[in-house]
Amino acid sequence: MAANLKDAFSDNQLNQTAVAAGYDPTQNNALTTVGNFITIILGLIGVIFLALIIYGGFLWMTAAGNDKQVDKAKAIISQATVGLIIIILAYAITFFIIKILP
Repeated sequence: MAANLKDAFSDNQLNQTAVAAGYDPTQNNALTTVGNFITIILGLIGVIFLALIIYGGFLWMTAAGNDKQVDKAKAIISQATVGLIIIILAYAITFFIIKILP
């Protein structure tokens, strides 16, 4: 069985699967590359958002009555939320443009 595993991941099998899924593996234009790059960057920014929310929540939970630390945590969480909204809008605009241009 393990000998057939090599054949399952050969380029020919992967290309057949891509074509069956409706993707043309031979098409690799600049627009696709730029779209993939933007998607990766937006995903990384989303991870940064998650880290900021966790950090803000940690600050808030460990404030122990310190109003300055609570205010700092609220500011971090609210700014991260505004950033997330901007990221979602940027992703939507990018997705829209990439779908229209080809």
